[in-house]
Amino acid sequence: MLQDRYGNDLSTSSAAARDSYIDGVDRFLAAQAGAEDAFQNAVAADPNFTLAHLGLARVRQAVGRGKDAAEAFGVIKDNAGAMTARETGHFNAFSLLLSGNGPGAYKAIRAHLLDHPRDAMIAQTCMGVFGMIGFSGQPGREAEQLAFTTSLAPHYGEDWWFICQHGFSQVEAGQTKNAEANLERALALNPKNANAAHIRAHVYYEAGETEAGAAFMADWIKDYDKGGALHCHISWHVALWAMERGDIDQMWDVLNRDVAPGKAWGPALNIMTDMASLLYRAELAGVDVPKSRWAEVSRFAAEIFPNPGIAFGDVHAALAHAMAGNTDALNRIRTDAKGPAADVVQTLAEAFGAIAAERWADATKHLTAVMASHERIGGSRAQRDLLEYALLGTLLKQGAAEDAKRLLAIRRPEKVRAAAIEGL
Repeated sequence: MLQDRYGNDLSTSSAAARDSYIDGVDRFLAAQAGAEDAFQNAVAADPNFTLAHLGLARVRQAVGRGKDAAEAFGVIKDNAGAMTARETGHFNAFSLLLSGNGPGAYKAIRAHLLDHPRDAMIAQTCMGVFGMIGFSGQPGREAEQLAFTTSLAPHYGEDWWFICQHGFSQVEAGQTKNAEANLERALALNPKNANAAHIRAHVYYEAGETEAGAAFMADWIKDYDKGGALHCHISWHVALWAMERGDIDQMWDVLNRDVAPGKAWGPALNIMTDMASLLYRAELAGVDVPKSRWAEVSRFAAEIFPNPGIAFGDVHAALAHAMAGNTDALNRIRTDAKGPAADVVQTLAEAFGAIAAERWADATKHLTAVMASHERIGGSRAQRDLLEYALLGTLLKQGAAEDAKRLLAIRRPEKVRAAAIEGL
């Protein structure tokens, strides 16, 4: 029987379908362009190859194309070919995931991985800060993420994809040196792995190595196809470092070309959150941000995410709505936030509303209330620095510079020199 790159049996007799499927999996795991085309080629070579249809559905779902993913999955339900026991478990887990049953999917995925730990397309759903653990809304999810990848590590050896994902778990748990070693290994094994390059950027960020990080990413991104799923977010890192280095012209150039709605390519969640985060961190650094830019992000958020439900997205949408003066949209998040992190979302929506109204003491109170629990909204430590720095900004507005410096030294000591906040 034919197998994938991880030694899993495949229920296709077509070598062409197998090769295209492996190509699609590798492109997807490396966040490289072309994964969807590769899975379509696999389907064309063997229309009854269920895993190829599942791969097509997954890659579409991962970039926020829910309707297209449902269409691909509908084909499977109507025309599922023969499946091995592993593929049946794969099918059942993805069925729950694509139908929106997150808790059920997570339970099925963890059970599936006990028997099939090298089923990388299933393991991938729980990787990174946007995965099922990262977006679980639960306290302690960073420790759970590290425990998850640690448990799988013996099964993957020197696999370029897994090593970088384990490194992400490490960097988010504060194990920066261990993460750095893993990321260097992963990049040596596959220099085109955008996930590894992206996570390497996080290691530079966490270490406060602005110049080294900017130089690394400026070189790496030159050959990265803009159709890659991480292009927008990696560009956010580039723009953020430009701002920290005082190169505001470069910051705007990158934002306008590769991050802004209508210009960036990638998941809408990345576009909206990266844009809102970059604009506000620029304001904190003393950059004049036109009101029209906030209106642009607020409109995009209201159009793409009209109903609250994804905590990480809702927090950034609340910021954009508050800064744009879109009170109705902000109030909708205040009152209708859903999910296990809804309480954190509502508190942060109150905080951003207070910031927009220049009620600095109220904003400080709300932000302080979530400092110990904001990991629950999801996203990386680097992304959630938005909240740390927002609190510092409210303290500075009240003339409490020493309190702000003390907070920064305690919460983010490695970022003291690269804080890029006006007044510090």
